[in-house]
Amino acid sequence: MTTISVVTGANSGIGRATAIHLAAQGHTVYGTVRSVSKATKLQAMADDAGVTVHLVELDVADDESVRAGFAEILAATDGVVDVLVNNAGVGGNAVAEECPPSVYLDVMNVNLCGAVRCLQQVLPGMRERRRGAVVNITSVAGRIAALAQSPYVASKWAFEGMSEGLAQELAPFGIRVVIVEPGVTKSAIFAKNIDAPNQSGAYDAAYRRLFQFYAAGMHSATDPMEVAAVIHHAVTTDAPQLRYTVSWGSTEMITARAALSDADWVALGAHESDDEYYDDFRDRFGVELRF
Repeated sequence: MTTISVVTGANSGIGRATAIHLAAQGHTVYGTVRSVSKATKLQAMADDAGVTVHLVELDVADDESVRAGFAEILAATDGVVDVLVNNAGVGGNAVAEECPPSVYLDVMNVNLCGAVRCLQQVLPGMRERRRGAVVNITSVAGRIAALAQSPYVASKWAFEGMSEGLAQELAPFGIRVVIVEPGVTKSAIFAKNIDAPNQSGAYDAAYRRLFQFYAAGMHSATDPMEVAAVIHHAVTTDAPQLRYTVSWGSTEMITARAALSDADWVALGAHESDDEYYDDFRDRFGVELRF
């Protein structure tokens, strides 16, 4: 019996890699995209890999779009979805002082509420069958408050909390919950994530350090197929775990932050010199931001 998997945000980066990789492993894959007409690269890559990814138009930020998209999927699969990969997401750069609440709400609506909308469409069937897996793609920024990305960080921390609770909620029904926490991975999201809404000019250092972090990450960014392989392992292994770290910087930074005192965390942000900040970041997290 084939495994039926749905991957949201399948048009680029981790979502595209995951859709293609799962299809190559024999899954019947439905990839959700906001526009099928703009999914030509996905279709070309699937063709090159000799696999099929069934495309479904769906906007995770919209209730009715999610209902309609999953109605199409469930009609085609006799009501069965075995694996849901909640990957669709957006970035969000801003310091808290200068970030309108509307931006927090917009980012949260995609990164958290979008995943909730999707899982609510598949969980009744998974509960009835007493099997299934939900994979939530959070971020290293779901465990570490990445500088000058307050709305993004808030959404990913919320996504982590929802996911951790979800794992206990679904455990009695035999449904696996997986949290994947990528570091910097080759993806179009970073090319789009260039906003620096520094209206006061007071936060020049924070934005410089933000973009230096991503410049260093993109210099050594991980192929999204590595994340896809972790996702496949997570939903098929007989010894599952709740969290998986993957990609540049993720394991190092999450491990180091857990060992770092709150006082030392705050002190890191107090450096006036960029060089002192980069040196301290390297010493504490094992990640070099200069290249």
